[in-house]
Amino acid sequence: MKFKKLNLVLILLITILVFFALYLGMKKQNLYTTDHIVNKKMPNLISTELFTGEETNLSELVAKERFTILNIWASWCAPCRSEHKHLITLSSNNNSKIVGLNYKDKIENAKSFISELGNPYDHILLDKKGFISIDIGAYGVPETYVIDNTNNKIIKKYLGPIDEFILEEIINILNS
Repeated sequence: MKFKKLNLVLILLITILVFFALYLGMKKQNLYTTDHIVNKKMPNLISTELFTGEETNLSELVAKERFTILNIWASWCAPCRSEHKHLITLSSNNNSKIVGLNYKDKIENAKSFISELGNPYDHILLDKKGFISIDIGAYGVPETYVIDNTNNKIIKKYLGPIDEFILEEIINILNS
């Protein structure tokens, strides 16, 4: 009889502990925001260019422009495909350079994607293992960063694909 009471007390304690852990977990906010990345200094990115195979430095590629739009994308990413037309529109803006960071992709697939949909990028860098994206602060693909080259700081970060509203916001930033 003592053994049954001990089991009952043990089960009750474990149940209370699990309930308490779940309750605390539900109260924790798990929203991803971009607040922590705004005004962060852009890390010095060194990578290989997709088409030339040459190692290059991002800051050297964009030194003459006021803004850089850095877009993290992959050929296997469906939202990247849907945002691509907006990147094509952005490529006509003369106040910035658009740099694509191809994330964990096969080179042949990335080239095929660009060949099929057009190339909005001034440069495409490779992030074969995903470490460069992590250094920047990316959660996944697609993500887009607007960088002010005068102070080398990220001024805006967009999670997910660019849509009409984000496109308009980016154009307003570039024309300010």
